[in-house]
Amino acid sequence: MMSSRQVDALVIGAGVVGLTTAVRFADAGLSIRVVAARPPQRTTSAAAGASWGPYMVSDPRVLRWSDQARSALEEIAKDPSSGVRLVSGVEAAFEPIEPPSWALTVRDFRLCDRDELPVGYLSGWRYTIPVVDMPRYLNYLANRLAATGVGIEIRSVASFAELADDAPLLVNCTGLGARTLVPDDGVSPTRGQLVVVENPGIDTFFQDNAEGEDLTYILPHAGHVVLGGSAIAGSSNYAPDLATAAAIVERCAAVQPLLRTARVLRHLVGLRPTRSAVRVEREAVNGVPLIHNYGHGGSGLTLSWGCADEVLALSGLIAA
Repeated sequence: MMSSRQVDALVIGAGVVGLTTAVRFADAGLSIRVVAARPPQRTTSAAAGASWGPYMVSDPRVLRWSDQARSALEEIAKDPSSGVRLVSGVEAAFEPIEPPSWALTVRDFRLCDRDELPVGYLSGWRYTIPVVDMPRYLNYLANRLAATGVGIEIRSVASFAELADDAPLLVNCTGLGARTLVPDDGVSPTRGQLVVVENPGIDTFFQDNAEGEDLTYILPHAGHVVLGGSAIAGSSNYAPDLATAAAIVERCAAVQPLLRTARVLRHLVGLRPTRSAVRVEREAVNGVPLIHNYGHGGSGLTLSWGCADEVLALSGLIAA
């Protein structure tokens, strides 16, 4: 392993945001280390759906970051081992709404006719977006790092100060951990639950535009389908709730009846690191530059590459 004198930066965190940031630094020819409390497959990212789609767009940076991530994911999808696929599907709402402006620029966008929508939905659109098998994708990112000689050191970090001598630049990608590590009381958990079932022959996605705790989305992969979901603000309970799981399956089966008898493979629970705005900014600890990159909520995948580019620019380690 490289000593602190040999590296340009230390990335803290091994979820999708941390790994993507580390890959971006490595791709720029910089030497890095990655330290994390948990390996990638035990992070919140491993329990995510996941599909690309901007939200929190009140932050003017989000659409730029999202566009950068979509371009990166579309390129990565060319590698069949990456876990990233471009999938066509429908986003729908229970009330008549206009599509957001960003949707108009997405591949294959078109408005849906009413007879294309599931019962109860009044508006929607179809497009093709990246849909990601997160466990496979996290392995893909970790393997990209490994190919550059970078491993992931698993150890707890109690403070940034203890890392001040480890590298000339620290990058904080700790997600929910930032609540205590920074500390930042503005970060809070939002509990999400998913059900993974055998794929009964579904090759298009569906997701609704609903607000509140109950969400409906269907994300197909080759051998399985991820069904969602829920968003329980303030809950830190990792235990799957069987009543919630049954409700998720019922909502998804109402959209796609093939799911009604699909065999359940596993239940997933993750805690989204929710914050009123994503924090990507630079400060210092014990005289060492520290760049924060956390607070992505459920948009870690969607913002990952754009935020990584922003962090790289803030690092001052490459020419503008």
